[in-house]
Amino acid sequence: MFKNMVVYRIGPEWQASLTVIESSLQKMRFAPCGATQKQSVGWVEPRGLKHAPLVESIGGQYLLKLQVEQRVLPGAVVKRRTEELARKVEDETGRKPGKKQTKELKEQAELELLPMAFTKQSSIHVWIDPARHLLMLDTSSSARAEDVITSLVKSLDGFAVSLLQTKDSAAVAMKEWLASGEPPSYFTIDRECELKSMDEMKSVVRYARHLLDTDEVKAHIVSGKMPTRLAMTWEGRVSFVLTESMQLKKLAFLDVVFEGHKPGKDEAFDADAAIATTEMSKLIPDLIDALGGELQLQQ
Repeated sequence: MFKNMVVYRIGPEWQASLTVIESSLQKMRFAPCGATQKQSVGWVEPRGLKHAPLVESIGGQYLLKLQVEQRVLPGAVVKRRTEELARKVEDETGRKPGKKQTKELKEQAELELLPMAFTKQSSIHVWIDPARHLLMLDTSSSARAEDVITSLVKSLDGFAVSLLQTKDSAAVAMKEWLASGEPPSYFTIDRECELKSMDEMKSVVRYARHLLDTDEVKAHIVSGKMPTRLAMTWEGRVSFVLTESMQLKKLAFLDVVFEGHKPGKDEAFDADAAIATTEMSKLIPDLIDALGGELQLQQ
């Protein structure tokens, strides 16, 4: 269910029942883009069944799904149409359009072309842990994360979030783990890493399928390069890549997690949700502890 994860802290004041959340999300139910609409954002059924709830509760964890549809206009097509309109203006007036008019012509070209543009859709899984006041998003895109946060704030009264921050930065912690060869408790270091210099050169060294407990890697650390990505495994159950901004990418639940789980077709969503939320509910606190604990922001 989750391939990436960004973790947020929900404001302590927010409280809402499942019924209230469902009713609130209905106000922003997804609808396809209109003829001249560039983007449409709204909530869809996380179970993927029409007329199912917009929020599912699995083991006390709330699961939502945001859908984003965009009309795709190739830049070259817009440019060509803008140039056609500009030539028409020049033929009629005898002068070339200025910057302001050219901008207006570009907007006109986009409006003309939008109804003919193809649409593409993407969706983001959203997980709210109401007991721990945590929000987890399945995305590696800051733009998509912003879409989700904006939609939640618009949909849910009193909802406020901030990125979860730790006392130690992920980059500094990863540097210490690589330099010492000692990963934090419950974690192992795998065979993928990216190191970047902090000087104006911004040189990058990437390792893939490579042992990282080597003198070569340590030499890069000593020379001043900082880790920006590091592959790790938690308890032999979940593998992931930790980034310098504490995002989790390439999440994979290992075979041991699925032992004894053989859900039927109709139970697949519940089983996937239960496995993902159960495992990550343990991994996230361990990762926060490995990064020095959560940084409490002053109100």
